[in-house]
Amino acid sequence: MENMAAGNHCTVSEFFLAGLSEKPEFQMPLFLLFTGIYVVTVAGNLGMITLIVFSSHLHNPMYYFLSSLSFIDFCQSTVVTPKMLVGFLTEKNLISYTGCMTQIYLFTIFGTAECYTLAAMAYDRYVAICNPLLYSVTMSYQVYSSLISGVYIIGVFFASVHIGFMTRIWFCKLDVINHYFCDFLPLLKLARSNTYISEFLILVFGTLNIFIPILTIIASYISIVASILRIHSTEGRSKAFSTCSSHILAVVIFFGSLAFMYLQPTSVNSTDQGKISSVFYTIVVPMLNPIIYSLRNKDVNVALKKILESKTFL
Repeated sequence: MENMAAGNHCTVSEFFLAGLSEKPEFQMPLFLLFTGIYVVTVAGNLGMITLIVFSSHLHNPMYYFLSSLSFIDFCQSTVVTPKMLVGFLTEKNLISYTGCMTQIYLFTIFGTAECYTLAAMAYDRYVAICNPLLYSVTMSYQVYSSLISGVYIIGVFFASVHIGFMTRIWFCKLDVINHYFCDFLPLLKLARSNTYISEFLILVFGTLNIFIPILTIIASYISIVASILRIHSTEGRSKAFSTCSSHILAVVIFFGSLAFMYLQPTSVNSTDQGKISSVFYTIVVPMLNPIIYSLRNKDVNVALKKILESKTFL
């Protein structure tokens, strides 16, 4: 598909991706590094989903949210990383107009879904710690399945609005996107028509998709901390906090890098800074999440040991 809105005099069918670094001596080391990260990401996230599916004692809302997060991380990394790896091996990394718009669309869906999934996980922890006796009622199948479905519906909505306006923008020549994947801000810099609406949407949607989940998370954790402080035993406090520590760490890393990238004015935003920040939330965070949850979660460790022991004695 070409940008038909621009008319016959102004169409483009493909772009170049500049990549993470243009220095030839860095290409192979970076290729090996990010191939390793991608392998760990795929193994970690698919492994987490498999573990939750086959471990009956992990069949509760907390781990259903975690398996959804693992699926999002796997997809987010897969949308970005393989094309990035190709760029390290080829002198000119071309991406078609259709491929570019598809990458932006999917990247927005999964990025938005991750924001709201982390918020849903905070709400789940709030119910579990502040209203434990009502947990099974409050987090019923209908509630948690609606929350999980809802994060994808929100992602598709925001992505569809974004892409609807992006396809109206004119790109008039084969140009270089100064990034390792098709992202909004580097692509808009190549536009040959007015980008005001798209820039406005990035700021408004970016603010909504960062602050609504963060405010939900903060409100949940204020109540959680208040409940934990009311627990008299040190062991009880430690156990309650340990169920939240993995989530807190995942939230800080993800939203920190996202806010750094999207909540700066365009004039301040440095593309090179943006690339580094993007590496965190598109490539590093999807790798870290299953590691964070497997290292700091006793239930996951127990489930993993049981599966490994059962395989050993087969």
